[in-house]
Amino acid sequence: MTYSQALAQAFDIIRRTIPKMGTDRPAIGRSDLTYERCHDSHWVDGFWSGQLWLAYAETGDEVFLEAARLQRPYFIARLDRPESHDHDLGFLYSLSLVAEYKLTGDQDARLGALRAADSLARRYNVRGRFIRAWNSWANGEHNRGRIIIDSMENLGLLFWAAQQAGQPRYRDIAVAHAQTTINTIVRADGSTYHSFVFDPQTGTPVRGETVQGYADESCWSRGQSWGIHGFALAYCYTGDEQFRATAVRLADYALAHLPDDRVPYWDYLLPDGAPRYRDSSAGAIMAAGLFLLADLLGSGAEAALYRQAARAILDSLLAGYTTFDHPQAEGLLTQGASHVAQGYANNMLPYGDYFLIEALLRAQGRTVFFW
Repeated sequence: MTYSQALAQAFDIIRRTIPKMGTDRPAIGRSDLTYERCHDSHWVDGFWSGQLWLAYAETGDEVFLEAARLQRPYFIARLDRPESHDHDLGFLYSLSLVAEYKLTGDQDARLGALRAADSLARRYNVRGRFIRAWNSWANGEHNRGRIIIDSMENLGLLFWAAQQAGQPRYRDIAVAHAQTTINTIVRADGSTYHSFVFDPQTGTPVRGETVQGYADESCWSRGQSWGIHGFALAYCYTGDEQFRATAVRLADYALAHLPDDRVPYWDYLLPDGAPRYRDSSAGAIMAAGLFLLADLLGSGAEAALYRQAARAILDSLLAGYTTFDHPQAEGLLTQGASHVAQGYANNMLPYGDYFLIEALLRAQGRTVFFW
């Protein structure tokens, strides 16, 4: 299957799912390859919009445009519910309102995305130089000083808003958070913690932890993928070599720990006897990040290595992890591991679906996205 053929099949699945999804959004896949729908404060809400906007940008088919615009009232209304906001505002609004503005020039979408960026910036802890992750009610007051590797993917909203609004403070916050992540979450060997905890009053670093990985000192594979893609994006906006170098370190670690078929297990450091679920979403995110990193490195041997590795991951996903032969499927990738400790494995995941499309587009030379 060529990448063009895979994209066409993915877009066909999205097109046939649009009437069933309506104004809802996919949350997590069921065993029959349909999707549970999101609740009204979900962190994954933006990935369906992201797929619709990518499909519209690539095909020009107004079916995708109309479906994406049906999602806008939800994202605008959610701006008036700040209690639903956390560090994932980039996932929510880069793939919805920023995407709409970039593709259509709609000013209401632009203003809504700027409001989201401002809300994200207000989570900044000045003493610790980090953007707070989960809200206190999620796991108690402990979260007031917590960051997670996922947040690297949300910094694009701040970088974009700094350019749009002429607000260098947004850029400064994004850069500071990325630097803090390097200093705390990224380990010396290029692996990563899922989470790092600070004293919220003083900003003093306390310890690394995990929530979705196997153990505090293991390496959650999707978090590693968020880091590869996120640090590469930070380099795109800043030209700061430390961010590209960090993406390289994370990529080298992940590539050295992939199984034979190149699709990651849910954690890179699983002991004997631990469940060995795959995480196709970690593979899709990693493939997209490796293509981006290769583009940033130019045409030399290192870039060729990452491009070849990205293709190997993508080829394996297409060969053994898609829903393309299932006429009832509402998603694209099987065998995603959302949160193994809570029993969520072997599911379709909307972020896996989104990043499969992004990886397929990057594999064919596309470089302009919504981050």
